[in-house]
Amino acid sequence: SLATPCHTSGHICYFVTDPNSQESPIVFTGDTLFLGGCGRFFEGTPQQMYEALCNILGKMPSATRVYCGHEYSVSNLIFAEHVEPDNPDIQEKLKWAKQRRENGLTTIPSTIREELSYNPFMRVDTDSVRKHTGKNSGTEAMGYLREEKNNFKAKA
Repeated sequence: SLATPCHTSGHICYFVTDPNSQESPIVFTGDTLFLGGCGRFFEGTPQQMYEALCNILGKMPSATRVYCGHEYSVSNLIFAEHVEPDNPDIQEKLKWAKQRRENGLTTIPSTIREELSYNPFMRVDTDSVRKHTGKNSGTEAMGYLREEKNNFKAKA
């Protein structure tokens, strides 16, 4: 298990790999990492979420399959598009996710590679996300984004 406190102080993620298998590893992220988003900071800090997303989960093998605890993909990707309106990876994934949900299908799993291309909470060290937040560090950008997402209302 991997300690990823922030959503709750005792939150953990499970990384599962089989060296005798050709299948990609799996990480069960609970309420830390969602497709296109992250959990609220109920008992933690932006620094803790930055550590969890950017230094722990973000450093996993890129093909690692991500299984999160809730299906928030469409709303998360709408927020991601608000943060980075010119990111084609977000636009493509949002279109795909909307279609899947309209057909009653899940959008899970994603992969670490995909999350690094469209999840603003995993992209807090990129110029485009920093420009949106007006912050100079990944930790500050993380805090800004989470507060903005907490109050975000998607335009219909």
